Amino acid sequence: MYHVSKLIKDHYITYFHKPFWALVLTMACAFSAPAYGEINLIFGAYTADKPTDTVRKFMPFLNYLSKEMAIILNEPVKIKLKIASDYEEAIEDLTDGRVDFSRFGPASYVTAKAKNPNIKIIAMESKKGKKTFKGIIAIHSDSTLTALKDLKGHSFAFGDPLSTIGRYLAQEQLLNAGISGADLKMYSYLGRHDRVGAAVGNRDYDAGALKESTFKKLVAKNTKIKRLVTFDNVTKPWIASPNVPIRIYDAINRAMMDVTDTKTLKSIAKSGFLPGNDADYDIIRAAIKHSESFKGL
Repeated sequence: MYHVSKLIKDHYITYFHKPFWALVLTMACAFSAPAYGEINLIFGAYTADKPTDTVRKFMPFLNYLSKEMAIILNEPVKIKLKIASDYEEAIEDLTDGRVDFSRFGPASYVTAKAKNPNIKIIAMESKKGKKTFKGIIAIHSDSTLTALKDLKGHSFAFGDPLSTIGRYLAQEQLLNAGISGADLKMYSYLGRHDRVGAAVGNRDYDAGALKESTFKKLVAKNTKIKRLVTFDNVTKPWIASPNVPIRIYDAINRAMMDVTDTKTLKSIAKSGFLPGNDADYDIIRAAIKHSESFKGL
């Protein structure tokens, strides 16, 4: 959690007969002593993909962020990464103040905001200047299914029970096609997006929901899946714990909004960041409400 330690150092001044030199020495000591110690922050993430992939994804950007914040604040900054085992743990880490800031999917943000209204959006990820990106309902490469309505009587793999794409938006898509949980042969929650794609590719399930970026990675690795439908999702917010002081919040925001280097952004938000507010996620709140009628099993 956020911590600033005071560095206390005694300065001994030898007073000469000439007051001028005493003044010079006093000023030199004052300017050589830093006012603060190191700022330590914890960034929270969850394993939407493999934990090793999560580390590779976030650490380059967090290292950049710490350097930029150190310049802005004129103090050393270190950011540690805490990976939660699931969405629920990550949400509790933020709302209970065990981490200082996090990057959530939209549904996780909505859930966290309901638990602790004092959490605050730092920025939203940009997708070519927009606040939306894609989710996929995938089927096996050899499947003869051509429309969502064809999934009636088939099996379906969802992601985490709190996943925006992996559950709420996917269930909304099915409901809009006239399919509830009771209309499926079976369905399960597999957690990570890569597990969903692999399960469909292995024919363990007839269809499954996952984010587009994971879908593309799996296809590149010759996983036998293809798109059935594509749908929009709101981009991810970066959120601060209520415990983060305003000057730290402002420094994170400034560092994120100013980044333009494509190498730095490569694994996070290729198009940078945009200002965000709570109302941007009202459509996700509606999808969560709609999914209550999915039921089944």
